[in-house]
Order: sequence, then C-alpha cells, then structure tokens
Amino acid sequence: MELKNKKKILGIIGLLLILVILYVILESNGWFTSDGNKKIVVESGDGFYKITNDLKENDIIGSKIFFKIYAKIFNGNRVNNLKPGELSVSGKISYKKLLDELSSVRAKNISVTIPEGYELREIANLLVEKKLVNYEKFYDVCKNYDFDYPYIKELKKTDNRLEGFLFPDTYNFYLNEDNEVTIINTMLKRFDEIYKKYESDIKKNNLSLYEIVTLASIIEREAMYSDDFYNVSSVFHNRLKRNDNLSYLQSCATVQYILKERKNVLSIADTKIDSPYNTYKYSGLPVGPISSPGEFAINAALNPGKTDYLYFLNDKDGKLHFSKTYSEHMKLEQKYLGN
Repeated sequence: MELKNKKKILGIIGLLLILVILYVILESNGWFTSDGNKKIVVESGDGFYKITNDLKENDIIGSKIFFKIYAKIFNGNRVNNLKPGELSVSGKISYKKLLDELSSVRAKNISVTIPEGYELREIANLLVEKKLVNYEKFYDVCKNYDFDYPYIKELKKTDNRLEGFLFPDTYNFYLNEDNEVTIINTMLKRFDEIYKKYESDIKKNNLSLYEIVTLASIIEREAMYSDDFYNVSSVFHNRLKRNDNLSYLQSCATVQYILKERKNVLSIADTKIDSPYNTYKYSGLPVGPISSPGEFAINAALNPGKTDYLYFLNDKDGKLHFSKTYSEHMKLEQKYLGN
C-alpha cells in the first residue's frame, strides 16, 4: 500500500514536472501573448527590470518571473548590455529571439523638421528635446569633427562653425551610438546637394560661398513673404556696393542673433553692442551666418531683385515696404508704424 502511494505521489510530481516544462517551453516561445503588433521604446539608461516591466505591460512576454529567470540562466552576460532603441514585435516572439533583439543595436525612426531661419542653438535644443543628441557633444562635433565636404575648409573653427550649413528640412533620424555625427552629417549632406545646384552661380559671384550663406541667413530672417526675399537681397547688395554710411546693412536680425532673443523693437543700446555680428556698428556682412537659410533665401542671395532700394521696414503684419531714399523711408515709417 505504501509503495502504491509513493508511486502515485511520484506520478503526480512527474506530471507536474512535465506540465511545468511544457509551460516553460510554451511561455519561452511566446504562446501566452497576443498575435498583434506591439512595441516598446528602450531609453538609454533603462535597466533590465524596467525593460521587463515594459515587455509585460505591452504583452510581449507572458510572465515577468519566467523571463527574468530565463534571461539570467541562458543570457546572463547580456542582461546588463541591452541596447536602447525601438523594439517592434509582430505576433509572438521567443525569449531567445527577444533577447537577441534587445541586445542588438536597433533603429528608432524619429521625424524632425528643422525650420528655415533656425539658429544652431535652436537646432541643438530641438534635437535635445527629441532625445536625439547630447547638447555639449553636439556642439563639440560641430566645432571639431572633420566632415568630408569641400566647403568645410571655408568655415572658421569656432563654437558655431557650422552655423548656416545645417540645412533646414524634414529628416528621419535614427537612434544609434554615434548620433551627433550621423545627424549633423545628414544635414551637411543635404546642404551639399543644394550647394551643387548653385555651385556654378556661386563661382561666378563676387562673394564667396561663406559670404553667400551669411547673406542668405540674414535674408531668411528678414523676409517673411516669398516676393520679399529678392527685394531684401537687392537692398543688401546695393548697400554692399557702397563706401558711405549706407554700407552698413543695419539688419535687426544680426543684433537679435547677438542677443539670442528675437526682440520686435531694438533699443539704441542694442544697436551699439560691440560685436562683429552687429551690422549697425560694422559695415558690410557680419563675421558669419546667423541662421540656417533655406534654398529660396540662397537663391535670393545669388539673384537679387534689380532695384535701387536701400531701405525697408516691417509693418505690423510683417509685410515689408521698400524705398530708395531716406525721406521715402521716413514717410513709410509714419504711414505704417505711426512714428
């Protein structure tokens, strides 16, 4: 009788063991999860337990406990080396394949639109906000990295060396371990594509590429409506040809660049700031670009309108009004601004 009981108990234990093994096999192959599309985003710095919780909450695994045990037993060396990025799962997935995916570099597609007229600092802030770059590393790469484009040789090695050359556009960026270099290179490559379209025109021009981009960056910040770009360009070109007081471009945008603030009205003190970017204090073009110009502004810088305009002002709606003489300019100021 006692022997029968032992056999019965052993039989039950054996059955339970088989059921446990069967459960482990099924669980480790994703049988207890749904067949739908699921995903998680692993952020840099996320630990194994945080990732496990996310996997469970998104029905990618059936059991946190079994997943942790499996990972520690069979993949213990990889548990602390899970990579950030986006993990997408279609249907069921085995623990082994899941850990393979988590341990490999994965791309996370992030769409970013860089608006025309954005300054380098604004581009950096936007990319930081999107969690694509580290601010300090972004600037270090901008200043020091040896990008392989011919025009890079023309740029001055300053903290804002690439100001004006990170082309404004909509990009799809991907998270990886060298993101700053990859992202900056993508924008420089886009600039290179635009540059090649206008290369022959630039070579025929009296201004260098760097000067054209500098002028285009000011035009981008001053003009709002498409028909204004070429007239603004004509004002600046006409002033650049002069040797008198009108050789000062007197662009509010260049002072705003110094202030790192887009003030609607500059003070007298603002216009007297001693900076090579201050076109009220120094004649000719500023020392470098003040924003990232779009293709339209670059085209306008190369092809100014054929006018005798020397002045322009913004009305309260942002529309520009142009004049040839100072007296005409003052009349327009009185008409549109009530000064």
